[in-house]
Amino acid sequence: MRFTGKRAVVTGGASGIGRATAIRLAEEGAEVWIGDVDEAGGREVAETSNGRIRFQRCDVTKAEDIRALIEAADAAGGVDVLFNNAGAGGAREHIDEISPDDWDRTQSLLLRSVALGIRYAAPLMAKRGGGAIVNTSSVSALGSGYAPIAYSTAKAGVLHLTKVAAAELAKDSIRVNAVVPGFITTNIFVSALDLPSDKRAAANQVIGGIAAHAQPVKRAGRPEDIAAAVAYLASDDAAFVTGTHILVDGGLTIGTRQSWDPEMPGMFEALESMA
Repeated sequence: MRFTGKRAVVTGGASGIGRATAIRLAEEGAEVWIGDVDEAGGREVAETSNGRIRFQRCDVTKAEDIRALIEAADAAGGVDVLFNNAGAGGAREHIDEISPDDWDRTQSLLLRSVALGIRYAAPLMAKRGGGAIVNTSSVSALGSGYAPIAYSTAKAGVLHLTKVAAAELAKDSIRVNAVVPGFITTNIFVSALDLPSDKRAAANQVIGGIAAHAQPVKRAGRPEDIAAAVAYLASDDAAFVTGTHILVDGGLTIGTRQSWDPEMPGMFEALESMA
């Protein structure tokens, strides 16, 4: 019960990583306010939480929505934890094809929203003597080929924002960290492909199967895997941790496939076979 007596705000809390994290924090004693544009999903999470989770509609591309969500939690007794998580796949076009408006919309959803979440939560946390902020980045922040360029650039920005904000807010005893998911079975991938609802479950199974063969840990990542990392970073167990990130990717970024798959010979093995 690491969060007994504490209040947390989770954006994108109606599904996926946000939902799993809100439930995890509530199970550990927190009162949780979730925001999302998915009103039906958000209400369902709240209604099945025995009063531990409350829902408020929040479009994170709108500054006033972010501020209202955080202030609602603060009015109930103060904000101790903020998880800036809301997001979607964003524009999929290549750099030589993307429109300025699509670029701006993706950055607003994935990067500006995180900055504004910190902006509105930090003064309230400072008045309480401190707090913990966790931001969702992505393995796409660490290299190419994981996601479209607009998404990847925004997630890289989240990592740097996390570090710089941690430095600026240390004076107020506010810790800022990030979680970096790999392939997690949420609807973010199928939503980006505009698949109809009746095909999303099958598509997620395909994605899970691909992920299980793309990394050393032979299963797809689950939202609960990320929730566990977020709960650690937000808790007093991480009281000496700030300005950094936790990579939760099943080893996806550990190296080339030859480094972990014995059936894929590396350069030296290939040369030895020729000797």
